Amino acid sequence: MTTAPAASGTQRNASPYLYGQEAAAVAQVLESGQYGHTALTEEFEDRVAAFLGVTDAVAVSSGTAALHTALLAARVGPGDEVIVPSMTFCATVQAIRAVGATPRFVEINPATLCVDQQVVLDAVTESTAAVVPVLFGGRAVDLSPIHCALEERGIAVIEDAAHAFGSLNGTRRVGATGALTCFSFGPIKNLTCGQGGMVIPRTPEEADTIRRLRLLGVTQSQTERASTTCRVDSFGLRYQLSGINAAIGLAQLSHFDTTVETRRRLWGTYRDALRTLEGVTLVDVGPRTAVPHLCQVRVGRRDQVFQEMRSREIGVGVHYPPNHLQPAFAPWRRALPITEQVGQEILSLPFHQHLTEDQINRVVADLGQAIKTARAVR
Repeated sequence: MTTAPAASGTQRNASPYLYGQEAAAVAQVLESGQYGHTALTEEFEDRVAAFLGVTDAVAVSSGTAALHTALLAARVGPGDEVIVPSMTFCATVQAIRAVGATPRFVEINPATLCVDQQVVLDAVTESTAAVVPVLFGGRAVDLSPIHCALEERGIAVIEDAAHAFGSLNGTRRVGATGALTCFSFGPIKNLTCGQGGMVIPRTPEEADTIRRLRLLGVTQSQTERASTTCRVDSFGLRYQLSGINAAIGLAQLSHFDTTVETRRRLWGTYRDALRTLEGVTLVDVGPRTAVPHLCQVRVGRRDQVFQEMRSREIGVGVHYPPNHLQPAFAPWRRALPITEQVGQEILSLPFHQHLTEDQINRVVADLGQAIKTARAVR
């Protein structure tokens, strides 16, 4: 049993996919009367750690909370610069600003929408404290050849892997390569908790720090807090993952092999269908090792194509408008011509597990017609 998108003539851009056990798992938590951080939260952490092949995983309330706490655990703060691509969701940059650091926006590889090693090295300054590679669309970013150079300067690698749960970096899963890694389990991610996130720490000390941060600085377990005292040792936030969300995640994780197979197959169907279109460049997520989160193309006259596709009830999107051009980040704007060009061309096609091959072929056929219509407009 799956939960399908609401009935509509519109082909949605994204949609959660449920396997059928999630509702019963949530109902069981609701009946227990314990809705906060529970044993289910810790079971979810253990299951994710085992899946990734790491010793520890710390669940938090969102991908943004994961980035925020990871930056704090890496001791990034005021006066520090963080190297980050402009082509990402604004949450990446807001987390940097939340710790008082400043973003140093860098270019992307237009074929992958991810940063390259040399771009990162060229952007390093005396103020650089961290680099946040964004694993766009699910594609891993391999910075291992420059890890030593970064470590020598005390620069942390904090992966924004919001799109990349389950993807491989070489022979190891993202999260198991030594970086401080942040996942998102939001509504439309490869694995959803409804809402949630996870940090994969590099050390036991980082794990302890993030656990304190997510529970308002309280060090005691829920059982220990049943006593007459409650000890608060440090700054903290209400960032814990509830048992309700963990229950959804556990149900999802049991079917993740199916998720991987389905998303790779659907992405491959798009790739094959798009070969028939001229003037369309498919963004390469590396589907043999990635678990694709998005299917994106670059097209000329993107805005006209976007409007034409929407008029045909095809839910295209734009992921994402470049952040260095946003008013909120104007103080750190710099010329990024590749990112700016890509930002004018990028188009996200409908991509979720409810799609059929016939629907994908319809999307591609409509895209071809939309491109022709856009070219005809002077």
